[in-house]
Amino acid sequence: MVKPAGPFKTPPSRRLPPPAAPASGGAGSLGPGASAGPEAAVPTTLDGQGSPAAPTRTADDPGLRASARSGIPAFEVMRITDEIARRRAAGRDVVSLCAGEPGARPAPGTLKPAGYTGPLGTGPLREAIAGHYRSWYGVEVDPGTVAVTTGSSGAFQLVFLAAFDPGDRVALASPGYPAYRNILAALGVQVVEIPTGPETRYQPTPALLDAAVRAHGPLAGIVIASPANPTGTMLGRPELEALVEWCHINRARLISDEIYHGITFPEPGEPDPRGVSVRELDTEAIVINSFSKYWGMTGWRLGWALLPTSLVAPFEALASNFALSPPAPAQELALSAFTDESYAQRDAVVEGFARARALILEAEPQLDWGIAAPSDGAFYYYSELGPQLERFPDSVAYARALLEGADVAVVPGVDFDPVAGGRAVRLSYAAGEAAVAEALERIIRFQR
Repeated sequence: MVKPAGPFKTPPSRRLPPPAAPASGGAGSLGPGASAGPEAAVPTTLDGQGSPAAPTRTADDPGLRASARSGIPAFEVMRITDEIARRRAAGRDVVSLCAGEPGARPAPGTLKPAGYTGPLGTGPLREAIAGHYRSWYGVEVDPGTVAVTTGSSGAFQLVFLAAFDPGDRVALASPGYPAYRNILAALGVQVVEIPTGPETRYQPTPALLDAAVRAHGPLAGIVIASPANPTGTMLGRPELEALVEWCHINRARLISDEIYHGITFPEPGEPDPRGVSVRELDTEAIVINSFSKYWGMTGWRLGWALLPTSLVAPFEALASNFALSPPAPAQELALSAFTDESYAQRDAVVEGFARARALILEAEPQLDWGIAAPSDGAFYYYSELGPQLERFPDSVAYARALLEGADVAVVPGVDFDPVAGGRAVRLSYAAGEAAVAEALERIIRFQR
């Protein structure tokens, strides 16, 4: 049985209170003008030769503290992934609709010996990425503005460091990917959550950004995602153009997460079937993408950023210190991602996602949940639980009970929306048709 402190409970901050100042008087008291910092609170003794011995700790002394910036929530999806692994190891037949991880792309039989590359990646791979934008979007990208990174996570860290200072305000749509919020918060950036819902298709709008400025003050930037995690919703060309214009007028940086481009389910005749890249509209906007989702290379940890010219040198300076270089073997493998054969293989995988998505949409009446976000792309279905909240106090309790009672793992919405996420869950259909069909059958049976 999952314990209350198990995979669905976000731990409190690990920050500990500062040590209390020692009582006045006596040999252990501080003299006039002495500091009462953490070091002074650690009792010290002398060893037999007159040198300071190792500090001793007492039961009421918390010791050295973690940094304030580390007091962010853990990513619940990864906690649940660990719990699934434990249950499977114990012989449980768990169906996971949890992680956003497509089927892995096969690796070549051998990889060449690898050393460091340049901090922004190899020249051939940066040129290949630029060629990808020419092929998919009809836009010319200078390979010199392409920065290869250790996953999109590495791109976000370096972009946020290069673009924002502590105290800057950056807006995010809510519900949204929690790592945006947590990385920015760890860097001392003030996160401004933009509540969204069905009326704006769970995407930010200029009107919502204006309201955020009135409430919080000027914004230094906005992070958007299309298709978005967890909702799967997309920004059309007119909506994206309006956000680009708003950022120009308000002198705010626009950062576009396009990691799910290519995993889309367009209507017939859709003019932008793979999605609109913000690079088509604005060379000053920052694009972040990765080989993890469309190409199925999650474990290779390789992503990229398209940078405005003014940020290339600052980004390179940060990258050369933080990571030295992106992983060379992954860069070698990624060169083969842009072949006609590779595109065809991955498009076939997306067709499988579409079939799994259709199973969920067909099962909506039997699921008896609440309002769901339009799943335009990615491989997520995000829905309020509706009538199920009459039986369960929130989505955390529902997800825990579902895992315990039906061996089906879903993600409670609290990861993605700290305010309203207790009413929603996210299903990932990256697991494929068979897993989704089995999970739906178990969920419906569990709810009867």
